[in-house]
Amino acid sequence: MTLSGIHVPLITPFAEDGEIAFEALEDLAHAVLDDGASGLVALGTTAEVATLAEEERRAVIEICGRVCRERGATLTVGAGSADTRSTAEALRALKGEADAALVTVPAFVRPSEAGVLAHFTALAEQTPVPLVVYNIPYRTGQSVGAATLRRLGELPMVAGVKHAVGGVDLDTVALLADPPADFAVLAGDDPFLSALLALGASGGILASAHLRTGEFAELVQAWRAGDVEHARALGNRLSLMSAAMFAEPNPTVLKGVLHARGRIPTAAVRLPLVPASQASIEAALRTL
Repeated sequence: MTLSGIHVPLITPFAEDGEIAFEALEDLAHAVLDDGASGLVALGTTAEVATLAEEERRAVIEICGRVCRERGATLTVGAGSADTRSTAEALRALKGEADAALVTVPAFVRPSEAGVLAHFTALAEQTPVPLVVYNIPYRTGQSVGAATLRRLGELPMVAGVKHAVGGVDLDTVALLADPPADFAVLAGDDPFLSALLALGASGGILASAHLRTGEFAELVQAWRAGDVEHARALGNRLSLMSAAMFAEPNPTVLKGVLHARGRIPTAAVRLPLVPASQASIEAALRTL
């Protein structure tokens, strides 16, 4: 399993009738892997997973899993909820279906950091696949510090963290200064990818990498190679593009851009999301 490089959390494209456009989904999966992505993430936030029926989720996993097996790429699947027992059940269902599971820090419940550690300790004892902790405090309401993330990284079935704290804070610097062995720190806030790579992150899980996938992969390689001048310039350009993709709630602008470029049949999203404004879509297109 490779938890480095660029992993693309695929959108869920919809057809004119509101059903999933499965052919477009498969085409997107192949396209980002063709362009240099190391893996796919199915059923992440970008996939509008909360709006998908259970049979739709199974179909998405099946398609993404088939593509990843054909291409020798890593498949990570979003799984679980704020409840430890139901999350463990969801993880057990991924046996033979995924290479890793992306599991969010419990949202809304807002446990203490000791509770977060206990949650993932219990999951690590039961999961058949490695876990990637999703640390995204502006969605969960729960901040997890570097010390706790380091302890999570020492658990035998915790392979990494998708780190999306809205910037580069002191905990980010502290974690990357001394990460646990074999623990992947993956940037989860697209505009800050280059900054985290400069500090030692191993890659990113990035919605905006549906576009310019090859350049995102090139950015990872540039920082690894120590080509600082090129990495800075490329990272700055990609950061501006990424920021434009998040001008409205994700993935509304991204879907508008993909539709405008003929890569998905509609820009439709499911309520409670509404389509992005034409102004935001056009602004994002200009960055391309």
